[in-house]
Amino acid sequence: MALAISVWSFQDDLFQISKNLDVFASVYKEVNINYVDDINSAKLIKTGVDAMLDGLDPYTEFVPESEIEDYKLHYVSTQYGGIGASIFVRDNKIYISDVFTNFPAQKADIRQGDQMLKINDVELAGKTNDQVSQLLKGSKGATIKLLMKRDAEAPVVKNLVRDEIKQPNVVYSGMVAGNMGYIKLNKFLENSADEVTAALTAIKKNNPNGIILDLRSNGGGILQEAVKIVNLFVQKDVQVVSQRGKIKEKNFTYNTVSTPMEPNLPLVVLVNSRSASASEIVAGALQDLDRAIIIGQRSYGKGLVQQTFNLPYNSLVKVTVAKYYVPSGRCVQEIDYTHRKDDGSVIKVADSAIHEFKTKNGRSVYDGSGIYPDVFIKQERFANITQTLISKLLIFDYATKYRNTHPKPIDPKSFALTDGDYDDFIKFLDGKNYTYSTVSEKMLNSLKTQATKEKQFAEIQAEYDALKAKMASSKKNDLQLHKDEIKQVVENEIASRYEYEKGRYEANFKYDKELAAAVKVMQDKTQLASILKGVGDYKTIGKPMLAMAGKKAADKDESDD
Repeated sequence: MALAISVWSFQDDLFQISKNLDVFASVYKEVNINYVDDINSAKLIKTGVDAMLDGLDPYTEFVPESEIEDYKLHYVSTQYGGIGASIFVRDNKIYISDVFTNFPAQKADIRQGDQMLKINDVELAGKTNDQVSQLLKGSKGATIKLLMKRDAEAPVVKNLVRDEIKQPNVVYSGMVAGNMGYIKLNKFLENSADEVTAALTAIKKNNPNGIILDLRSNGGGILQEAVKIVNLFVQKDVQVVSQRGKIKEKNFTYNTVSTPMEPNLPLVVLVNSRSASASEIVAGALQDLDRAIIIGQRSYGKGLVQQTFNLPYNSLVKVTVAKYYVPSGRCVQEIDYTHRKDDGSVIKVADSAIHEFKTKNGRSVYDGSGIYPDVFIKQERFANITQTLISKLLIFDYATKYRNTHPKPIDPKSFALTDGDYDDFIKFLDGKNYTYSTVSEKMLNSLKTQATKEKQFAEIQAEYDALKAKMASSKKNDLQLHKDEIKQVVENEIASRYEYEKGRYEANFKYDKELAAAVKVMQDKTQLASILKGVGDYKTIGKPMLAMAGKKAADKDESDD
């Protein structure tokens, strides 16, 4: 009987698939033939397919032939032919935003802030970022002619030869305070495990006291690379992650397969709210195995596995086929795409569906809410004045000016703006637009709006005007009130002008609270042991609460929500 029901259900599924495909094809045919205006057939189909997949999750997507190369660049490979610089559009003009070390642009003394006027005699004014990027890219070894302009100088022609631009997964590695090794991994694409291995090999020559693996803002990538990286620190034949889905053939368990490179040194993994997917596999596995201490903010909460399937005409579809589970058995997936609200909006995993799991040493961890750090560091937010100076590119412009008037190299680790430099920066801002509204001003404006509606504003106008004037006066002091954090951002931007991405990291080390916490924890052997053994306050990771169905996740009031 059960077999008969199963066969009937299968046949019904096939009928529904055939029926709906027939309906879709018929709609497309009639629209294509009869619609009043000419239509773009490829665009119409892509719109329909995208709408269909939007009802699933953000990671299930259709990639047409026209977007295949960009897809491979972002999700598979880190290589392309180009000049080694990124660009941005400002007032319909093209400027250099970043330059990569040891590639054609840097070798030709192209700098951040330089304006790009032409590429191979093609005028760039009014072109989009994507259009200019396509002009810059091409086959390795091909010549490209650029017309560049720097400040008030006359435009100059620079003839470059395109090179294969390989964006590394490990963007920085070296030694930091306390003789700790530091590895910044930005993504988990091809060869990421090999790059971490090479970085670790170089670090070990310095006899480090510990290792810091920085996965902050790492959105993930290839699952197998994550497993290999865990294997660098964990013994052979240990489960790292498993994936489970509807199709049993797609269920896999991934174990470590080789002898670890560094199984004993203290290890810290840094995460934040943008650490996702493969980053959470690494952090979650090392936490569940009590091999590493996790420091930072709660991670993103993406526990879904995608697989790509080739389609006709060189297109493909990327489909979520499973969820992954770290060694304790927990899945970090936070958003429940299966059980949507009536309006179609997605919801978080219900409190009643969140369960408690145990690490190797018996510490309590929870599913359904990403990876909660062992040591939580509140994420500081920049003041409105700082955010405005960044967004209006005024700090970017000042760093460009500084570099062009200070040719002598700097050491990013020790570089600091003097009071005189900061005064120069304030003078640079004279006459420039960096207006912004504080929270208090927005509340005051809301008060005026509401009082006007209730016809009571006339009664409070004198007090309103006085308070508004006080707030305006107070804002004038913001450049001094928030001097420390503004200096931090300016120093970082200036350091990038001399030492590029390496300069950014090294200039920020002295301000990095998570990095400082990592060094401090590894230097404190008692605290280190207490965390990993789950002693006292460290027995539970996160802040669980009692719910009707038992244990549930912490009240997520941390700043990264």
